[in-house]
Amino acid sequence: MWLVWAPFLSNSYMSEKPIRRYLFASDFDQTLTFNDSGYVLAELVGIPTHEFERKAKGMAKINLVQQGAELAYLLLHDPEFRAKVRKEHLYEVGKRIRLKGDIQLLYQLLENGIDGHQFDFYVLSAAPVEVIHSALEGIVPHDHIFGTEFRYTQSGEIDTIVRATAGYGKVAVLDQLMLQQVAGPDHVIYCGDGSSDVHVMLHINARDGLTIAVSESPHISQIAKRTVLSTSALAVLAPILEEVAGWERYRIRSFFEANGRLIQEWERVRTDWLTLRTVETSETSETVAPTQE
Repeated sequence: MWLVWAPFLSNSYMSEKPIRRYLFASDFDQTLTFNDSGYVLAELVGIPTHEFERKAKGMAKINLVQQGAELAYLLLHDPEFRAKVRKEHLYEVGKRIRLKGDIQLLYQLLENGIDGHQFDFYVLSAAPVEVIHSALEGIVPHDHIFGTEFRYTQSGEIDTIVRATAGYGKVAVLDQLMLQQVAGPDHVIYCGDGSSDVHVMLHINARDGLTIAVSESPHISQIAKRTVLSTSALAVLAPILEEVAGWERYRIRSFFEANGRLIQEWERVRTDWLTLRTVETSETSETVAPTQE
């Protein structure tokens, strides 16, 4: 038996920290933005926003479409939206919509990797893909954005729908990305804000991934493992660095400051949502006549 002495394997190889790859996926409307693209589009083409809200809530109430896909349904089937909206309007909405701060910095930090952790940034949203492409131009590559896709006529009118990334549709896209990136289900992080994110968050929670809510909506905050409220998209890094990288708060604060952002306030509050009502019993429901002396 020949023994080969290989000292170069003992120190340098063993000391290298392996890269752990993660999928980071985020919703768009009211997760990376302050407002909903449907409201911006309605204002742009002259449809009263209260009318858009009425129609969208009506569809959500009767469960006509997947939650989050109300705008897509209106663009396809509502006569007023079909008559007024063209492809160029969707790009214009992306220019007008108000984004949260530091999205580009968040993308760069995740792409460059943090302490042996590499994050692939994707956007999964029911918003029209043209809106997201336009809004995140130069920030997130187009092939990392999955939104609702339409087929158009030569005049730019919406003809048919190709795919709606809403409800369970987000789960399907996420599973496809995991296969492409060879990422385990416990190496998935998802950020969302509302009821359209429930399916994908439940899917990720069941497979030991990390879910982050960016709103106090009871539909989502009760499901997400962490909730972060901030006007900056960069704030979601705090729970990621805690839960994934295992950093202490002082180290997270130092990291933010080293990247030009000071955490001025950081409050962690557990919120219990309770609705109480009086329990009626046979005794309380009986009417007691006043006594006379």
